[in-house]
Amino acid sequence: MAPDRHGFGARPARTDSSPGAGSPKAPGTIDRVSGPEPASPTPSPIRTPSPEATASPAPAAPPSPAATSHRRASPASRWSPAIVLPRLPGLIAGLVLFGVGIALMAEAGMGLGPWEVFHQGIARLTGLQLGTVSILLGVPILAAWYPLGERPGVGTVINIVLVGAATNVALGLLPAVEGQPQQLFTMLGGVATIAVGSGLYLASDLGPGPRDGLMTGVHFRFGWSIRRARTAVELSVLVLGFLLGGTVGLGTVVFALGIGPLVQVALRVFDREGRVSKRRRAMLEARGAVGE
Repeated sequence: MAPDRHGFGARPARTDSSPGAGSPKAPGTIDRVSGPEPASPTPSPIRTPSPEATASPAPAAPPSPAATSHRRASPASRWSPAIVLPRLPGLIAGLVLFGVGIALMAEAGMGLGPWEVFHQGIARLTGLQLGTVSILLGVPILAAWYPLGERPGVGTVINIVLVGAATNVALGLLPAVEGQPQQLFTMLGGVATIAVGSGLYLASDLGPGPRDGLMTGVHFRFGWSIRRARTAVELSVLVLGFLLGGTVGLGTVVFALGIGPLVQVALRVFDREGRVSKRRRAMLEARGAVGE
């Protein structure tokens, strides 16, 4: 028996083994000694995590070399001074040669490439110089890139101005061509000069010309092969240029058949690092392009 602290006698001491200890007591009942008894917390149900929640996430696959190359070859890189300045001499030399080659073919009078036939037709219709028409048409052609998803580089903008200007200057300096043998050699020299100029400016990898970008834009936008896009665009401007009075002849055929292989040879000489082929391969893989 324990003495009551108020002096009213003794009361039995409660222990856990006493009969009263095991009887339940309603929550909130006041004990004179211990005060209110806290309610027992409701145990939370045990949740078993699903296999998907416990499984560790699969590691992300590393990007392919082509995808990485495509990121490095973004259009913004074609405006970076660190990239542009070392390649600028080759770009300028290539574009000047391209313009001189057009002038040689025009002076030979045996036919031009498809776009130059179109330019020459407009030049004869308007009285403008051949190179001036090329410059003026380059602006709306470049504007057509944006709906097609293409973006220019600094080389694209320089291309618009420099090729046309070089064509006009060369036409003013070249002597008159007389006789069919001289015409033939001048025409062949023009095709070869355009090929060398194309190899130089393409190897700089600072942006395609506006007309090349139009064809690749059609290729990517509509899913056509590059060959089909090029044929459709160039055949259209060739027919239109012929109707406007542009010169179509042997030079047109030689240009159509020979310019592709000759540019490939020039790229092997001037693009030893393979920048053009790597960029094109990365773009085709990144965009899921079909065929050539």
